[in-house]
Amino acid sequence: MYDIIRGWYTRNFSDPQAVILAFLLLVVFGLVWLVGGIMAPVLVSLVLAYLLESVVAFMQRWHVPRTLASVCVLFLILAISAVVLFGLVPVLYQQLTDVMRELPRMIQNIQEQLLRLPEKYPDIFTVAQINDLISNLRSELTSFTQSVLSFSLARLGTLVMIAVYVVLVPIMVFFALKDKDELLGFAKTFVPTSSELTFTVWREVDGKIANYIRGKFVEVLIVWVVTYILFAVMGLNYSLLLSFLVGLSVIIPYVGAIAVTVPIALIGFFQWGFVPKLGYMLIAYQVIQILDGNVLVPLLFSEVVNLHPLAIIASVLFFGGLFGLWGVFFAIPLATLVQAVLNAWPKARESVSPST
Repeated sequence: MYDIIRGWYTRNFSDPQAVILAFLLLVVFGLVWLVGGIMAPVLVSLVLAYLLESVVAFMQRWHVPRTLASVCVLFLILAISAVVLFGLVPVLYQQLTDVMRELPRMIQNIQEQLLRLPEKYPDIFTVAQINDLISNLRSELTSFTQSVLSFSLARLGTLVMIAVYVVLVPIMVFFALKDKDELLGFAKTFVPTSSELTFTVWREVDGKIANYIRGKFVEVLIVWVVTYILFAVMGLNYSLLLSFLVGLSVIIPYVGAIAVTVPIALIGFFQWGFVPKLGYMLIAYQVIQILDGNVLVPLLFSEVVNLHPLAIIASVLFFGGLFGLWGVFFAIPLATLVQAVLNAWPKARESVSPST
């Protein structure tokens, strides 16, 4: 057994560059896992800096100094933050409050509709089945309501956290964009000079992460707007809130789209009942999901992600369990990082094999 372990270690870690890469990955993942919650504003700033780097680079190509370009981006962030904070958030909060207020009546209405099913379709539904379904539905809705309320009170109800994100995040994004080269140079001082393997992996992953973040932002925005237009045209209640949830659902591959379909179907059922209009709305919504998965995603991420769907789902579960929401958001880039490391590792072993 000892010889097997020793042989595995020799094959994989005989190259010092592989040891350096493994150590750096463990340190970075450990720091994010330990202090990720405290450093959440910094992570948000880095995401926005990645997102807006292309804007700064575009302005630099037109001979705009990087500092001035960063200032323009800062004012852009402040303007968008003001619109979101004073225009979008109050509407979303009001619709969420309305949903919570209407929830008991929704449950009663759905219960009445379900209890009619055994009368209309006695060969398919029984009273016992419907009662079990209603009991499960009440339990799930109660749990969901408690989760929403606890999240709202614990995470969104503190003015201090809102002030941190509204004031500090734009400032950190500004300095991250303005002093990008200095910050990268400072980070390189912690990496040994003889670590070409680490820099190879970084060069491969860096562009993919930036493109992924920008592509994901565009995808969320497009899906949100298109879904809102559909819901508004159909006259669905709480269109802005539901379309916002649909936009956010694309962050979680495969699972998000399924999860967000449930409240859409329930609210549509409560509003219209079992009528053709409900079916038309759900079919149109599924068409949007199909176009997103088969047209929009390949266009945005064709050069970014080359992963098997099973690997993506496993990454969402694994990194989401480790890092929570941030792990879910960065599941695909982190899976890409793992893929890049695995692709680079055999090259390191081959480079040292002749001398052994």
